[in-house]
Amino acid sequence: MLALLHTSPVHVPVFDALRDAGRPGLPLRHLVHEDLLDRARRDGPEAVAGEVRDVVVRAVGDGARAVLCTCSTIGGVAEAAAAFAGVPVLRVDRPMASAAVAAGPRIVVLAALESTLGPTAALIEEEGRRAGRAVEVRTLLVDGAWARFEAGDNDGYVGLVAAAADAVSPADADAVVLAQASMAPAERLTVTPLPVLSSPRPGFAAAAEAALSG
Repeated sequence: MLALLHTSPVHVPVFDALRDAGRPGLPLRHLVHEDLLDRARRDGPEAVAGEVRDVVVRAVGDGARAVLCTCSTIGGVAEAAAAFAGVPVLRVDRPMASAAVAAGPRIVVLAALESTLGPTAALIEEEGRRAGRAVEVRTLLVDGAWARFEAGDNDGYVGLVAAAADAVSPADADAVVLAQASMAPAERLTVTPLPVLSSPRPGFAAAAEAALSG
């Protein structure tokens, strides 16, 4: 069984669909804790590290062979919980960050939440060091996008994200990263020649493999 830690219920059908398409039969357990993101935005990710650890440990006690955190803001503290879990604990955006580094050194990170920009940029820089490649990360907040998301206007949300990605000049970047899993539908709307990378599909693939091989 793979447990997924979400900070929004919108991710549940997304990852169910990914499971059905690529790993049918893999049991999933969705753990939705919206309050974790609220507190992490206010006080920083470390403020919720203890609670994230407790959620992960409980999931393992309930039979999880791996845990995937789908929230980029708290992904780092979720990974750190692996020391207490005894099973792989993955953050959904690490495979995306690795792909961004492989695409080239100039990476633009788009996010609808400011609290996501720092953790995502740090992750890409970490993946760059692992690969032995210097990277230049530029972060951009998509103005007004999160208000659309919170209002339930998903079409407006992804439209703003796609427009922001298309506004990145190919002369100034080698790849565009959509920092939040909820941004993934915007990838299909972009017309930029740049690679536009989102996290759910590669992140789920890595977590499913960990759960099935654990």
